[in-house]
Amino acid sequence: MTERKYLPTLSELVDRLSIVQLKAIFINEHRDAYKQEIALIEHDIDLLLSERSDYRLSAKDVRAILAIMLTNRFIWENESKARAGGSEQDHLLKLTHSVNGQRNTAKNILSKSFGERMDMKIDALAAELPPELGAWDIFK
Repeated sequence: MTERKYLPTLSELVDRLSIVQLKAIFINEHRDAYKQEIALIEHDIDLLLSERSDYRLSAKDVRAILAIMLTNRFIWENESKARAGGSEQDHLLKLTHSVNGQRNTAKNILSKSFGERMDMKIDALAAELPPELGAWDIFK
């Protein structure tokens, strides 16, 4: 039992890369540590891609990757507002949950394309969000 059995999928690595890239940009005091983590994640992504000669990145995969980055940025900003407190917290929590469902949907698109396990819990409420918060129901 010396081999790992539950490794991060490509979509999980892309998601983590997105989050760490945000941290490297917006948390300057730890930028060097984040850059080191980015290099490790990129290494693993390169390994996964090199092992799969049958996989070719599609436009839908690119769109999913872009959606992962965009949702992570939105969630980052929204959580910062929620942490600041105030009467909006319940509203912000529902918004974050809805957008996180779209993030998981995007990750599943990439995972399905790459032939990896998917997260079945997406409960996206994006269609229920008021229009002034954006049209987050992006994969329908």
